[in-house]
Amino acid sequence: MNTPIQQQLAVFERGADALITPEELQAKLERGNPLRVKLGIDPTAPDVHLGWAVVLRKLRQFQQFGHTACLIVGDFTAMIGDPTGKSKTRKQLDRDEVMGYVERLKPQLFRILDPERTEVYYNADWLGKMNFADVIKLASKYTVARILERDDFAKRLANNQPLSMHEVLYPLCQGYDSVAIQSDVELGGSDQRFNNLVGRDLQREYGQEPQVVLLMPLLVGLDGKEKMSQSLGNYIGISEPPDQMFGKVMSLPDELMRHYFILCTDVPLDEVESLERDWREGRINPRDVKRRLASEIVTIYHSAEQAQQADEEFLKVFSQRQLPDEIPEKTIPAHLVREDGTVMLAGLIAGIGFAPSNSEARRLIQGGGVELEGERVSDPTATFPVEALEGKLLRVGKLRFARLRR
Repeated sequence: MNTPIQQQLAVFERGADALITPEELQAKLERGNPLRVKLGIDPTAPDVHLGWAVVLRKLRQFQQFGHTACLIVGDFTAMIGDPTGKSKTRKQLDRDEVMGYVERLKPQLFRILDPERTEVYYNADWLGKMNFADVIKLASKYTVARILERDDFAKRLANNQPLSMHEVLYPLCQGYDSVAIQSDVELGGSDQRFNNLVGRDLQREYGQEPQVVLLMPLLVGLDGKEKMSQSLGNYIGISEPPDQMFGKVMSLPDELMRHYFILCTDVPLDEVESLERDWREGRINPRDVKRRLASEIVTIYHSAEQAQQADEEFLKVFSQRQLPDEIPEKTIPAHLVREDGTVMLAGLIAGIGFAPSNSEARRLIQGGGVELEGERVSDPTATFPVEALEGKLLRVGKLRFARLRR
C-alpha cells in the first residue's frame, strides 16, 4: 500500500453521501495494515444493476489500494427481509429461493470485484447457529428507544401499521455481521445509515474498535424519480447487451447526467464539471454529453470497441431513423390476452419490459413515443386482436424495438 493516504481518501470520498468519520478512516489507514471492508448483500433479486454497482465499485476502489473486500451474503437475513424504507412487512423468502439468486449474482459481482481480494461469507454461518439464549444476549446490547429512532419504524407505529418483532431484530442481525468478521469499514447506500451505525455500536459492546461507515447516494433510475430498482423496472443491468445499455443511458433525463458521471464512471470530477458547464451554457449539445456518458458506462462493463459500435448504432437509429441491425423478438404474454382475444397495448409494453408499469406505458403512448409498424399510436387505451399483432414491429421511445410473436 504505497499510495499516499490523502490520495486514497480523495478516491474513497468521491461521490460519497457521508463518511463516519474521516478522522477515524485516516487513523486506520495510517497504521499501514490492509483494511477489512464490509459490504452486505441480501440476494433478493437476480441481477446487478448500475444502482447496486455504485457501492460495488466503491468496494473495488478499496481493493485497488490493497484492502480486502468482505462480501457478506445475507442468506440468513434475506429470509427476514430488510425493512429499510418499507411501509409494510416484506415477504420472507425461503432458503432455496435465496440461494438461487446467490448463484446467479456471483458472476455478475465479480465483473466488478477482484476475486483475489474478496472474502465471501454467509451470515447463516453465525446467525443460523445462534440459540435463543444467544439471541437474548444480542438483543440486550441495544435499547428499544434506539431502535425506534429509525424513521420508518416510528412512522409505521404512528400510523398504526404493523411492525413485526423479526423486523426489529433485522438491524441487530446486520450489525452483528460486523462483529463476526471484525470489519474496519462498512459500505452501504444512504438508506442503510441506521443499520450500519448499529454495527458500530455493537462492535463497541463486543470490545472491538468501531467500523467506519461510508454511505453512497442512491442512484435515481431511468424514470428520473425513484431509486433504481428491479421491482420498478427503471434499471440498467450490468450484464445487458451493449446496445441496450447504451440506449437506456441515452433515455436518461438530462438532469441526471452529472449524478451518473460521478457515481457510475471514473471521469475526473473537473472534467465532469466542465462538461456540465458546457451543455448548460449551450456550447455543446446535451445529447453529445450523454453519448460520452453512455460510452463510458458501456466501456466499463463491456469494452471500448463495443461502446463505439453501440454509439454508431445509436446514431444510425436516432439520427437517420433507420432500424437497428438486430431486432429482438418478444412473445406476447398469454395472461395479457383477454377473453375476447384482444391485448391492451399499454399492458403489452409493460409486460415485455419496455416500461416499468402500465401507467408509464400509457404516458409513453400519450406522449407520441410508441409506434406499431411505423404508425404512431396515440390512444393510451388502444387494444388490438392478438392475431393482428403477430409479426408486427413495435417501437417504444427512440431505441426500443421488438418483433411481436404469439
